[in-house]
Amino acid sequence: MSKRILRTLSLSALAAFAIAAPALAKDAPSASTAGAKPTIVLVHGAFADSSSWNGVAGELRGKGYPVVAVANPLRSVSGDARYAASVIDKIAGPVVLVGHSYGGSVISNAAVGQSKVKALVYVSAFAPETGESVVELAGKFPGGTLGGALAAPVPLPEGGVDLYIDQDKFRDQFAADVKPDAARLMAVGQRPVAEAALKEPSQGTAWKDLPTYYVYGSADKNIPPAAMAWMAERAHARKTVVVRNASHVVMVSHAHEVAALIETAARDTQ
Repeated sequence: MSKRILRTLSLSALAAFAIAAPALAKDAPSASTAGAKPTIVLVHGAFADSSSWNGVAGELRGKGYPVVAVANPLRSVSGDARYAASVIDKIAGPVVLVGHSYGGSVISNAAVGQSKVKALVYVSAFAPETGESVVELAGKFPGGTLGGALAAPVPLPEGGVDLYIDQDKFRDQFAADVKPDAARLMAVGQRPVAEAALKEPSQGTAWKDLPTYYVYGSADKNIPPAAMAWMAERAHARKTVVVRNASHVVMVSHAHEVAALIETAARDTQ
């Protein structure tokens, strides 16, 4: 093949790439374009999955926010945090990091050293101090009834056990203000958490260095509302929203209120 033909082919390839490049850039926004609206990264907790964010994600996407719902492994605080951090690493531009329940421990660790994370939002979530575990914080105040609602533990091949909520007790314990049919499906599709994860001491306190926001329900049975009020105050939350009579899955039953607080956090970062 002659040099002239090779040169012609090379120029054609470059022209084709130049045409395709704008489309690629549109699909993966740069840091400069993402700066207008931060990406909202949602981390679910134990006994839930990424679909628990559907209502919140729908509202935020409708207002132009990029949204990523992380599939939290629920294996260990440290390992889950590393996984969430790896997802954040691939996002261009600023991030508002949101965690539900046990996911609060995950985001408290995942945001450490992540300069692109601009705010943390805790949704019925744990905000642990270094050395504190989920189990310790859940028992710090009276009112939690999760222990009595758990099904028989499922042994893991490598040792330890997985925990589920008994399906017959799921709605009353976890999602009392969710419609019965929807709650039954949530019970069927619940993701188990490794017991060891709930007992693992947290090592990250990103809430000490980042603007923090808190929302929870006054009828939460998984985490006593008094515990969340205490954690929100300790974290010097810029805004705390208490949704009257809401269950532990306030993001499912009151998606609008949760999305509104996340949007407040996002606007404050701009």
